[in-house]
Amino acid sequence: MQLHAVGRSALLAEVADAVEALDLATWARSVGVDAVEVVPAARTVLFDGVGDPAALTARLDGWTPSGARPTGDLVEIPVVYDGPDLAFVAEVWGTDVAGVVARHGEVEYVAAFCGFAPGFSYLSGLPLELAVPRLGSPRPRVAPGSVGLAGAWCGVYPTASPGGWRLLGRTDANLWDPSRDRPALLPPGTRVVFVPR
Repeated sequence: MQLHAVGRSALLAEVADAVEALDLATWARSVGVDAVEVVPAARTVLFDGVGDPAALTARLDGWTPSGARPTGDLVEIPVVYDGPDLAFVAEVWGTDVAGVVARHGEVEYVAAFCGFAPGFSYLSGLPLELAVPRLGSPRPRVAPGSVGLAGAWCGVYPTASPGGWRLLGRTDANLWDPSRDRPALLPPGTRVVFVPR
């Protein structure tokens, strides 16, 4: 792990990958590190609102990657598999549409971090051999609830936006609701399975 000062009251920790970033963020929250916010990303964790950066640096020296699978809440996302990229993904995976639906649904994903838009969670867990390329040019509008793949990431668009992910289908799950106690349906650490509807 490498630590970098970010201004006067933040530290950025660089780690190997999203799994380690989530592990570090989970550990940091569990031990109550001195930071107002702990924000995991693809290969970093931002500690913001740090009162004593030197003390936090010393505390983070106590972390080692656990290798444990997250045990957060399990959320089932119902999906209608009718996306425009199903045939493309089937070709990349060497199967048919039914094979894509089965493979996509048998993975237990983990929300590694949030970004791009409020409520958009980058879901890890897809085997690297099933990674698919993004579109060459993004679509100008992707409908809310669209379920897609990009590389080995899976995600659900919470609102209408441009996007270059390969779309498998759609869900009516509400990914972002500011009126809930926990606005994001899939915060980091949440386990996710997709269920054909």
